[in-house]
Amino acid sequence: MKTAVALRHLAFEDLDGMAPLLARAGYEVHYIDTPNATQDDFQQARDADLLIVLGGPIGVYQTEDYPFLQPVIDLVAERLQCALPTLGICLGAQIMARALGAKVYAGEAGKEIGWSPLILMEEGKESVLFPLGEGTAVLHWHGDTFDLPAGAVRLASSALYENQAFAYGRHGLALQFHIEVTAAGLERWYVGHVGELGGYSISALRQQGAMLAPGLAPKQEQVVFQWLGQF
Repeated sequence: MKTAVALRHLAFEDLDGMAPLLARAGYEVHYIDTPNATQDDFQQARDADLLIVLGGPIGVYQTEDYPFLQPVIDLVAERLQCALPTLGICLGAQIMARALGAKVYAGEAGKEIGWSPLILMEEGKESVLFPLGEGTAVLHWHGDTFDLPAGAVRLASSALYENQAFAYGRHGLALQFHIEVTAAGLERWYVGHVGELGGYSISALRQQGAMLAPGLAPKQEQVVFQWLGQF
């Protein structure tokens, strides 16, 4: 059986609705909690058939405050250089951008939290992200953004931020937004991320999630299976 390692920075930001898809695709999933990761853990991640770098509320540039970040960045850089399948979600996408030499920084437009459609580039419409076109709402939950790395192809933007997704060859896929979430899984986010939700209505976010997450699920399935089908 193929192995997938998910680097998890925060306990409740996990694979959620993506986990059963990976199982159906023949992957045995292992989590590594990065704040406590050992050298053996990082070796396991290097050797995995698939690496998924998940989200979290910290910044890629906070390596002094969170020393585990630099080994994660180095690991992702190594995998991308070796053309090993690597998927980044939110913070994971920012880590991929930094690993490829791009700048990651606080976005001038402020936080982007809530559900809204993507704008697919022509390259995005021809990529594995094509199911997310035509006004499909995805969950945005970030304050940082990044420059497009050299050698990467921009796939999607949003009304607030130009770089929402990029491909790096066939093996690297970075998603600033979330397609993995379920309405039930997001209940943990409303508690765990309460500190950054000042000014946002949790009730409204819950209503959006309940209405939009079920429709996103089959499109996530298409994206995941199309991308994994390349390997």
